[in-house]
Amino acid sequence: MLTNRAPDEGSATSPGGEIRVNNPWIIDDSHIILRLVLSMLLGGFIGFERERSNHAAGLRTHIMVSLGSTLIMLLSIYGFDDFIKQANVRVDPARLAAAVITGVGFLGAGTILFTGKSITGLTTAASIWVVAAIGLGVGAGFYFPSIVATVLVFLNLRVFNKVELRYMRGREPHLITLYGLSSHGLLEQISNYLKQEKVEIRKITIKEHEHVPFHEHPNQQSMEVSLEVLTRHDFDPVRIAAELRQWEDVAAVSVE
Repeated sequence: MLTNRAPDEGSATSPGGEIRVNNPWIIDDSHIILRLVLSMLLGGFIGFERERSNHAAGLRTHIMVSLGSTLIMLLSIYGFDDFIKQANVRVDPARLAAAVITGVGFLGAGTILFTGKSITGLTTAASIWVVAAIGLGVGAGFYFPSIVATVLVFLNLRVFNKVELRYMRGREPHLITLYGLSSHGLLEQISNYLKQEKVEIRKITIKEHEHVPFHEHPNQQSMEVSLEVLTRHDFDPVRIAAELRQWEDVAAVSVE
């Protein structure tokens, strides 16, 4: 039970006559509340940033992970103090903590999405994992490292994200699909246009059709051109789609 105990051989008497408990297996209610509230604040601080960035795991998810980790850590350290003096009983406070780190990986995996062109959600999955670690730290009374880790995680998510977008991020994958009249000059026109836009073509797939969808001449032979490309971070899919759609031989455009 997570309650106060009467002083035992692990206690000492202060000069003023007060009894000071030094038993590491005992915690009072005020410290339990302190750790749970601090865990909620630290986890919510990181979750708030993820919520504002419209990620799958946001404010409430991070708070729940942090609170749950703290509660399990409290249980692991203080929940089995009745059995400490029993024969053949060995208490390991890190056992449940290790299970939390393993189990939270399944929750983080749910935020990772593979779309065929890119993988998203890795940062959010990592934030869930580190929030669990912060919760465990708070539950163990490791306040200062937990607070410092929270501040560093927030800086990583907010400040370093802007640095990465501006200076470090490489080209992003996109899929451009055009439907138009079958023409030998269309491919060359597309290639020249994308070079001007500094778009790198990685793969081209061409399919011939008997009719042109969405075109005023549906009975003419058509072609479907799919291009897997790499673009800069300032790539504007709306502008690219609008300009390609204005071409005479292009019936429809899709940019993903």
